Amino acid sequence: MIAGGLTALYDQSWCFYGDNRSGIDDFLRFLAGDSALPPVGAGFLPPEKPRIISFAAQQEIYEEELRNDDSDFLDHPDPGRLAREFLPADKLDDPLIDRLRFREALERGFRQLSSGQNRKLLLLRALLDGSRFLVVDCPFDGLDQDGCRELDAALQTVADAEHLLFLLVRNPGDIRRWCGFLGIFQDGRLIVQAEMVAGLAKLQEMGGAASLFTGALASVGQVGQAARGEELLRLRNGFAFYENKPLFSGLDLTIKSGDHTLITGPNGYGKSTLVQIICGDHPKCYANDLTIFGRRRGSGESIWELKKEMGIVSPELHRAYRAPGSALQVVLSGLYDSIGLYAKASDQDMRRADFWLAQVGLADKAAVAFRRLHYGEQRLVLIARALIKLPKLLLLDEPTHGLDQAARIALLDFLERLAATEGGSTIIYVSHREDEYRKFFRQRIRLEEYSHPCPNPMEI
Repeated sequence: MIAGGLTALYDQSWCFYGDNRSGIDDFLRFLAGDSALPPVGAGFLPPEKPRIISFAAQQEIYEEELRNDDSDFLDHPDPGRLAREFLPADKLDDPLIDRLRFREALERGFRQLSSGQNRKLLLLRALLDGSRFLVVDCPFDGLDQDGCRELDAALQTVADAEHLLFLLVRNPGDIRRWCGFLGIFQDGRLIVQAEMVAGLAKLQEMGGAASLFTGALASVGQVGQAARGEELLRLRNGFAFYENKPLFSGLDLTIKSGDHTLITGPNGYGKSTLVQIICGDHPKCYANDLTIFGRRRGSGESIWELKKEMGIVSPELHRAYRAPGSALQVVLSGLYDSIGLYAKASDQDMRRADFWLAQVGLADKAAVAFRRLHYGEQRLVLIARALIKLPKLLLLDEPTHGLDQAARIALLDFLERLAATEGGSTIIYVSHREDEYRKFFRQRIRLEEYSHPCPNPMEI
């Protein structure tokens, strides 16, 4: 097909690369039918309606499942549509399901699947129902190394068949050289479309870094500075189950002020569950021997008192943030630990919110509805929401989902600067990416050393 600039044919695989301000997100919206015009130079008449596999597509299904949740009228939690119901009934024995290690997940509801499993399910649906035009956005975000290899192999299967495959990535390391062609977005334009080798040569000539998180920390206030050596968290013989199957057990964890902690482990070993237990969003927080800020969980403490000294970013929070409001209001809501803003902000709080929106490069999007922002922009807003308090404890569960490489590096550089600040926030950071394992982390929890992996974890 040729239409206004971009030429793409069946039997081709394309990888498109661009940062969060490059126009690549506008291209995705155009392909999804949410925008009438593509970025300049990317004019394209799709041969058929593509199957879109993206965080936004997953969110749309998730919200539909929530609207149809009948748990209040049943004597058990409503699982919603099972994964197998998304697939053609006559293809449930297809070997591709086993190749993606998805067989045991077929009997689980969509909301019970991890983000990576959701993506596998949408890919399986696209392949098994005969779709020939597939668009996969940020395919490897949030997947461990095994998950990346499995998805990579499945995508190569698509590339080798009679399909048109578009991969949209924000990090150069996610570019797949087995793709035949590379497109590069910059400044709202598709500036390069070439065969892969030539496209990579062009990419090497390009540079640039994100000018994010450059403000002076002294210019903003902090909820409460921790005293040197103050114990913030103590977990003894920590454990968690998923549907009566153990995720991890025997975990002893103590975090004092300045004990910046990295949590790693393959998908399904309970990393997000551990974060939810710490921040009080998982029922097992009361069953565990857990002390937060000197208060034993289950001793009559208020969760809101504890959350005043926490800042949280996670895929679960991102998925749950469905309240209406502008980007500025979402940042302000971090001061009240609410989803949505229900209090009038003071002038001082407004200045703090403006500061943090500028730090994440979104000062010009302050009045834009959060739900209208691109996925990566939404994630940056949620990061600003967590940072507005500069809390004692900063819990970051895969915070860089959807971010381009420059923004990722800028965030990690900022966290390193924050970690070196006397009395600053103590960081708990969950990641699969080895290039995010910075030297400022003083301890590392490898959950595989404590875990009994569940094949179908509800780890979002």
